[in-house]
Amino acid sequence: MIFELLENELDQLVRVLPKSGVVLLSGDLASGKTTLVKAIIKAHGIDESVTSPTFSLMQIYGKDIYHYDIYQIGFDGMAKNGLFENLFEEGLHLVEWGDENLEKALKKNGESYTLVKISPSKNGRKYEVISA
Repeated sequence: MIFELLENELDQLVRVLPKSGVVLLSGDLASGKTTLVKAIIKAHGIDESVTSPTFSLMQIYGKDIYHYDIYQIGFDGMAKNGLFENLFEEGLHLVEWGDENLEKALKKNGESYTLVKISPSKNGRKYEVISA
């Protein structure tokens, strides 16, 4: 599925995303990954401040929404820090900068995931949603 949306239209995308499992968010710097996470958190009825966990690596919202940013550490750092195993826990796991290595590891472990590729478009952003 492909969506072309403005920031105030993200609820259309959020409605088709899974409510649990792993969602990988892919896009260039400042493409809107954290903005999408904010929309997802809001749609789940959670009123918390959402920021990218660039330095803390992971933040938890509500009881079971996990937000990761692996920009600096990549999949190898995620695995080394024990965060990869966390993806198999109940809940919704939103991973900014999910890469091919993470995708391969999820597939190898039989874990399905949804990939959201974000890129600029003439009218806001383009969101390509791929279920794997």
